Amino acid sequence: MQRVHRFEFELELSAACLKRLFHKKLVNRTLSLFAFLILPLFSQTSLYANEQEVCEQLLNSGQYQTCIKKTEAAILKKTYGSEWPLLKAKAELAVGQYAEAQQTIDAGLKRYSWSLPLRLKAYEIYQLNNEHQAAEEFLNSIHELASRSAWRYTDASSLIALGQASLLKKADPALVLESFYDRAIREYPKQKDAYLASGNLALSKRDFILAQEIFEAAIKIIPEDTDLLFGLAKALQTGNPERSEKLMSQVLSINPHYIPVHLEQIYRCLHSEQYSEAQQRLEVVLDINPHQAEAWSCLAVIAHFEHRPHDETAFYWQALSHHDQNPQVDYQIGKALSEHYRFAEGAAYQRQALQKDSNFIPARIQLAQDELRLGREVSGWEHAMQAHQQDGYDTTIFNLLELKDQLASFKTLEDDTFIVRMETREAEVYGQEVLNLLHEAKQVLCKKYELELNQKITVEIFPNPDDFAVRTFGMPAVSGYLGVCFGKVITANSPASQAEHPTNWQSVLWHEFCHVVTLELTKNKMPRWISEGLSVYEERQKNPHWGETMIPQYRDMILKGETTPISELSSAFLNPKSSLHIQFAYYQSSMVVEYLINEFGFEAIKLILNDLRIGIPVNVAIERRTKTLGELELDFATYMKTEAENFAPSVDWSEQDLTALTSDDTKRFDDWIRKHPHHFQGLMAYARILEEENRTAELETTLKKLVELYPQYAGADNACLRLAALYQKQERFDLELSYLEQHATWNPNALPVFQRLAILYKQQENWESVYQACQAANAVNPLDQETQLLLANACIQLNRDPEAVAAYQAILALEPHNPAETHYQLARLLQDTHKQKAKRHTLIALEQAPRFRAAHQLLLELTANTP
Repeated sequence: MQRVHRFEFELELSAACLKRLFHKKLVNRTLSLFAFLILPLFSQTSLYANEQEVCEQLLNSGQYQTCIKKTEAAILKKTYGSEWPLLKAKAELAVGQYAEAQQTIDAGLKRYSWSLPLRLKAYEIYQLNNEHQAAEEFLNSIHELASRSAWRYTDASSLIALGQASLLKKADPALVLESFYDRAIREYPKQKDAYLASGNLALSKRDFILAQEIFEAAIKIIPEDTDLLFGLAKALQTGNPERSEKLMSQVLSINPHYIPVHLEQIYRCLHSEQYSEAQQRLEVVLDINPHQAEAWSCLAVIAHFEHRPHDETAFYWQALSHHDQNPQVDYQIGKALSEHYRFAEGAAYQRQALQKDSNFIPARIQLAQDELRLGREVSGWEHAMQAHQQDGYDTTIFNLLELKDQLASFKTLEDDTFIVRMETREAEVYGQEVLNLLHEAKQVLCKKYELELNQKITVEIFPNPDDFAVRTFGMPAVSGYLGVCFGKVITANSPASQAEHPTNWQSVLWHEFCHVVTLELTKNKMPRWISEGLSVYEERQKNPHWGETMIPQYRDMILKGETTPISELSSAFLNPKSSLHIQFAYYQSSMVVEYLINEFGFEAIKLILNDLRIGIPVNVAIERRTKTLGELELDFATYMKTEAENFAPSVDWSEQDLTALTSDDTKRFDDWIRKHPHHFQGLMAYARILEEENRTAELETTLKKLVELYPQYAGADNACLRLAALYQKQERFDLELSYLEQHATWNPNALPVFQRLAILYKQQENWESVYQACQAANAVNPLDQETQLLLANACIQLNRDPEAVAAYQAILALEPHNPAETHYQLARLLQDTHKQKAKRHTLIALEQAPRFRAAHQLLLELTANTP
């Protein structure tokens, strides 16, 4: 006989009795009897439901031991319901009582053998007790039961159990979502588990938008559930990190023992190289659950970073002690290593994960990315294809394979040292300049750091920022990065992707190639701060105006004590308060490097890098080669304070409240300026008012004062540009030229300035200056036809014919408005050295403009002496 829920069975009996009584017209006499029988039953069930809700709240709030005691008491009283052993087992799992949880689930299944949620939980628990064959039998039995009695398993909990079991059996996620999860949400809209399963499925596929929608809908119905709040926090981590952090805090306020949030905080500590704090937080987790596998995995990661191989091994096996076939352990360790650019070590762990479970998709995806970042493209793309075949719904791998097709259309420029991939048009415009710069960087930096490169370096430059983000981070819409180096692979955004805020691409590639050198020297065992600090420092060595330099905001931050201690400097790159703060992290890191070199010589840096290579922690390495970290912190703080105080020394940087002055009558501001003639912010605000009031003479005087006080200021509202604009309007072009030249000296990203200078120099027929201005403009954006045309004209005047040819070829690649003229000019330049090419360009010009007389004349000249 099939077992049925006792309450349902008794209701069925009561309903049947009632029907017979109506049939016998005995209703009046039996209604009171029926009420007498049924009301206690409802009362008892309501009481059990209330007790069950109390236990669910205990579990939700982290009162696990109390939950265990109450559920155990209910079970001992023979209180009916499969939820009781399920709740008890969940609480026992939370505190690491895996053997006890197995006893609980076994006892529950003796009474409720038909329960699919209990069988699914049994699968999890038996895995955690290293009874893998028995666990598989429980998993198989779920579908066997459902196939025999499908009518029984239409409640929300059973539908969710069927869906999760199906996913574990590698069923199509879309079918699971539609057949089980969506159905459960539709038919049981107040049931938590349906939302949780559906949202977690979206998270597992990295579909964060869908996950957010699901969890947002869920918390409107169940607002204080920690699992749902945590799911929403995970969905928002990349899109809305501030709200995500608030949700994480809300979860801990409800349940201080909620381990997933603690683990998120631990991973943040690992990411920012705060290993001591991570260990302290891990102690909290292990106090809650001494067998928590992910916590032991994190300890193994820390031991790896701190070069403690014996501890790493011990922690690794401790993580596997309760589930020796758990691929999550190797996956989590490998992923954490890869996040610190330890791609080779990370890939080794992913292979171990796949040995435990060849169908474990996250490890396959991570391995594909690791291999690609190591430059192992054949194996990397093979793993990506395998992952996609196993799971066609994962957004990371889908985006990656879409990018593979895009890369196939790129042009490859390859020599003995570099493989450069660029969009075809861009490669034709400035691909050779990219190779030239990379070779110069190799010659300078490899010699300086005594590195011999023994493998080709791959450089990929993307005109689409989403393609760059997918290649670099595995997902689109990640902004704020110009380039990234993984060691043997560099990815970068091209000038085409930086229309609003162009940046010197040469400085970006120089910065990234320095990463190649230092990562190779240390076998990728570098803290982020010293890696970034060295690259920014080397930018400034190449060009004093490249990289980060002191600005007023940095000065204020230094003098207000907002610098980060050297020992914690990598943390400044994680979750900065603003874009200014992360730029300041780059600047401070470079200044630490500069200070170390100034005080202890460049040899000390090379020795520190060598120490890092053999696994010595950075703080120990620094102390070995310089002085104690405490002394270094104090001395560096003094150094930075001196740098800040000596910055633009003629300027009055005092803090002043200008609000009243900018909104009051101008005369009062005039008086204030006379008393504060060197106040930078005051003069800037005063200049804006003078401009609004059209007081041109006073504006000119004020702007000149600003240039005199602080000539290197490169903000968009800087005085040099404002004076240049004023003089251009007045047609005082010599003065305009003078201030544009001054600004160009300090700002290597000033594309409009370089372009305007080229025009003014052309008017003066100063062709050498035209050439230099065009080169500076092309270092920011070589994809502008007008600049290339000015460069071509300058090269012709300077007898730089090969460069003129390159400029006209770039113009052709950019699809000029008058291609016939461009072909004609190329033919003229090539007629003495490459007659056949010249003839070809002439014929193309005539094909496009048949009445082009100059081209006809040139063709006659080219064919005059042809036999």
